[in-house]
Order: sequence, then structure tokens, then C-alpha cells
Amino acid sequence: MAEIKYKRVLLKLSGEALSGKKGFGFDPETAKAVAEELKEVHDLGAELAIVCGGGNVWRGITGEKAGMERAQADYMGMLATIQNGLFIQSALENLGVDTRVMTAIEMKAVAEPYIRRRAERHLEKGRVVIFAGGTGSPYFSTDTTSALRAAEINADVILMAKNGVDGVYNADPKLVEDAIKFEHLTHMEVITKGLQVMDSTASTMSMDNHIPLVVFNMNEPGNITRVVRGEEIGTTVQ
Repeated sequence: MAEIKYKRVLLKLSGEALSGKKGFGFDPETAKAVAEELKEVHDLGAELAIVCGGGNVWRGITGEKAGMERAQADYMGMLATIQNGLFIQSALENLGVDTRVMTAIEMKAVAEPYIRRRAERHLEKGRVVIFAGGTGSPYFSTDTTSALRAAEINADVILMAKNGVDGVYNADPKLVEDAIKFEHLTHMEVITKGLQVMDSTASTMSMDNHIPLVVFNMNEPGNITRVVRGEEIGTTVQ
């Protein structure tokens, strides 16, 4: 265990990360590549939990803009995260990794209900736990879900795996050529500078519970393992 810095890890995995170059839907080859990276982390002895986003299927804000009630649109987004949870579970189990999907919205036919102590027991037994269904309530993002679940399971770190962005910048590096990358930040700096690493609720929750955050590019093979081992890549927020 001396070779890893973080023993219990919560990874925030965006929906877009499972859609490949298409940017929407499901891409089996991308899911396989992600699962292989996660297996590397698991094989190091880290206890791994994952929070799935749902942006490759549905975003609550899309429905709201179309005139849908916000709560209804958010519930659709939560169902999208459950689809992604089952998708990555299948990819992991194809590699022989024992996995459990736990959902905040009861759906006994396809996933376990989220129970904190049961989740911790799965992690202790070496199972990868995938948290789906958001918090179970509308108006909360999967960023907030990540901060909440990380606090509940006493995670050592939250890993924010970004799609093609290698850290936190003062502007969008895809749009601003001379955007400045931050190596280290505090949670308070993220909030006061409005850097939008996570939403403000998630940032405040992470700060209050003293949970560090590492933001990095997941498209570079091996990056998740490097972070868990303690290599300085991306941006560290604490």
C-alpha cells in the first residue's frame, strides 16, 4: 500500500467521457478503455467509488429550456446516470472487476439502493462501487453528489476526470489561447474566483469536509493511476 497516496478514491466520471468522439450516447470502445484504466487503479489496492454523470444522454437544463418543469427534467437526468452506471459496470465486469451499482432512486431490478454502510462494506471487500441516480433529489448536480458521497464514505480524495482538459484554468483553454493553468488552489479560491471546477454547493461541501480535489485530463492513458500514486499532475484543490 506504500505505492499509493490515496487509499479510498471517489472518481467523478462525466457522461461525455463514455460517449467517445461522438459527444453523446454510448461508445463501447471508450467504455472499455476507461474500464481498463479503472482496473489499474483497483489492482493497486485502492478502494474505488465512481459517480456517473448523465450528460451524454440527458441534461436537466435542456428540458428546462424546452419548457419542462425543472424537477421533472432533473429526474430524467438522474435516470440517465443510472444507464451510465450500468454501462461502466458491464465494462468493468468484462475485465473481471467485481462491481456494484447503487442508486439513490430505488430500482431494485437493476441496482442496489444506496445505503452508506453497505457501500463502505463493498469498498472494504474490494468491490468497485458506482453511485448512480444523483442525490435522489432534483436541483442537485452530480458534482454535489460527488462531494456528498465522498464525505459519507470518508474518501481521501475526489478525482475530477475531465474530457480533454488537463486542469483548472483562469479561462477556457479551448477558447483562450493564453489561459493560465493553476497547479494548486484552495477551495475558497475556487469559489471566490468563480472558476467553476464544481458547482458552488459541491465546492463548499468539499471545503467544509476537508476533502482534496484533483482535476486532470482523463484522455491521457495512465493519468488516473498517476494521481492515485501521488504524482503531481493537473490541478490540486484543497
